[in-house]
Amino acid sequence: MPVTQDRVAVVTGASSGIGEAIARALAGEGWHVVLLARREDRLRALALELGAEASLAMPLKRTRGLGPRVRPEYEVCDVGRRDDVERVAASILARHPQIHLLVNNAGIPGRAAFTAIEPERLEELLRVNYLGSVWSLRAFVPGLEAAGRSDVVNIVSVAGTVAFPPSGPYSASKHAQLAFSRATAAELRGRGIHIHTVNPGLVETEGFPQASALRSALARRLVVGPEHVARHVLKVIRRDKRETFVPRWYRIGAVAQALAPGLVARLLSRANPRR
Repeated sequence: MPVTQDRVAVVTGASSGIGEAIARALAGEGWHVVLLARREDRLRALALELGAEASLAMPLKRTRGLGPRVRPEYEVCDVGRRDDVERVAASILARHPQIHLLVNNAGIPGRAAFTAIEPERLEELLRVNYLGSVWSLRAFVPGLEAAGRSDVVNIVSVAGTVAFPPSGPYSASKHAQLAFSRATAAELRGRGIHIHTVNPGLVETEGFPQASALRSALARRLVVGPEHVARHVLKVIRRDKRETFVPRWYRIGAVAQALAPGLVARLLSRANPRR
């Protein structure tokens, strides 16, 4: 039997990092969050923790006039597998016919050059970072459309706007995700589905340990935490922003890439000399 619940949000890659931070932020604002990721132990622990925090609130506490908070749900899902996504989406939609928010956050790192990366890892990057967003959006479109007015947040990357030689395959997967996000923003707006593209810069997470991986002390000072991105995502939804960067000054790199691609390529080549 379908569950009636206001403001249902589905977050992929919710077991750690940016996805976990976004799930916490949404739950804190009264959203009913459905957590998706591959690690069941991490999902279960987060769902229990968020549920315990909600239970400490007043039993009938309401957020902005909406329904009382309930314990978050979770589903084990590998977004890189289309059949997995379709199975999980069908299960969620049976309980929640209306999905008000989908956050396509799941992603994996790939710091390697095209000539050095293992072929299997390259294919996995494309399946998870790019196709994972495609399969998730396609599977949840019925629920998003049923909500009347809904939002989709695609967590892309600054690497999707500027191709970094040390992480070429990762940049390529994010370039594809960026094009997908821009195209669907135009395609689905008329159906009440608002697509938001968020391009984070250097973010310190379990999968992306930026502070320890970067050799430059200056670069390490530019690293932000996942909570910074989560706060930005909530702001993007409220203000209905289509494409943003976080921190916002990272947009300079995207503008430089668009206006002077040859210059950017030469600078990146010098910064990444052949060993």
